Amino acid sequence: MNNLLENADLRVFVTVVRKGSFAQAAAELGMSAAYVSKRIGVLEEALGVRLFQRTTRRIVITEEGEQAFGRAQAILDSLDDLVDEVSERRREPSGRVRICSSFGFGRNVVAPAIAKLVRAYPALQIRVEVFDRLVDPVAEGFDLDVRIGDEIAPQLIARRLMANHRILCAAPDYLARHGAPRSLPELSGHQCLVIKERDHPFGVWRLRSRAGEETVKVSGALSTNHGEIALRWALDGAGIILRSRWHAQPHLDAGLLVQVLPDFSQEANVWAVYPQRLGNSAKVRVCVEFLERELAAGRAPE
Repeated sequence: MNNLLENADLRVFVTVVRKGSFAQAAAELGMSAAYVSKRIGVLEEALGVRLFQRTTRRIVITEEGEQAFGRAQAILDSLDDLVDEVSERRREPSGRVRICSSFGFGRNVVAPAIAKLVRAYPALQIRVEVFDRLVDPVAEGFDLDVRIGDEIAPQLIARRLMANHRILCAAPDYLARHGAPRSLPELSGHQCLVIKERDHPFGVWRLRSRAGEETVKVSGALSTNHGEIALRWALDGAGIILRSRWHAQPHLDAGLLVQVLPDFSQEANVWAVYPQRLGNSAKVRVCVEFLERELAAGRAPE
């Protein structure tokens, strides 16, 4: 039972439940699948119950395993809270933090802020990954997701880091050749630069004005899953783009882009999203508060 008391096997068990696979749990933990299977066997023997039903293709958690998972998670959460409290009292948050974000915002905003964060807190080890899809921080083992958009699952904690919205823009050259749309439905007749980004439906723009929310289906000769590519096309006069204010503002200020249909915008606030069990984590809290300060200091004019 010594290993059980040290909680190493509990962490292996919780990871297997979360990933639903010995192999995937092993990859996250940096162990072999055979070793993970062995540790689960040791834990089952210590507890005197079967935690998983195993077949050649999959594992299924048992009723006893479900009960054990809840208790194991509570134990590990308490230990994490204890470590965080001690760390916070020392005022030296330490340890690994996995952070994810979207392609453009992650590269242009989150990554530079994280570099400053590590200089301020050298005991932190931070891994940043960017995706073109919505990430489930719990299922994929991330401590923090810095995302744009207000649709957040109820089991997660979210803290708004920065107010933001998306606006419609085009280059003066494009507008000189094609004219500016005078109403939202007219967008369907224009070359629109469609971005497939994370959880946003492809080619469907939902925008809000004082009259309420409207939806328009748009299309064009060019589309991409990367916002910076679409912005480059817009600057080259290829079409109309729906882009976050923070990304478009410098080009608006320089006269390289012009806002069209200014009465319409799309809410797209910047949020820090993290699993409930890490809500009181000192290292995550430091990251969130630092990002909040950085974004407030460097935000584009509204």
